[in-house]
Amino acid sequence: QVQLVESGGGLVQAGGSLRLSCTASGLTFNRYVMGWFRQAPGKEREFVAAIRWSLRSTYYADSVKGRFTISRDNAKTAVYLQMNSLKPEDTAVYYCAVDPAGGYYSDVYSLTRYDYWGQGTQVTVSS
Repeated sequence: QVQLVESGGGLVQAGGSLRLSCTASGLTFNRYVMGWFRQAPGKEREFVAAIRWSLRSTYYADSVKGRFTISRDNAKTAVYLQMNSLKPEDTAVYYCAVDPAGGYYSDVYSLTRYDYWGQGTQVTVSS
């Protein structure tokens, strides 16, 4: 059974930085895709960033491009989201997710591709 454990959320002032971590267990092979999504109050869950594990290809939502960086640690099966220049509109619950069969060509932006989700971690950016 795949399990994802997130950490690193918190309260930060606008312009500040946070680093989210997500450690996975139970994954086999290395053709999966790991992603970060977020959900603000009253809004739908939206894509933030993703990484294809074997290729290290990275993908970002336009709203975070240039400010957020997704990376991975193969030895720890962990994925990170470094968030810089945070804005109040980045306030949301952030979720780590994995598509275990993503391979090389899956649609990393599609929420429905991801089979496993973490519990979520709150990020609050004050103005």
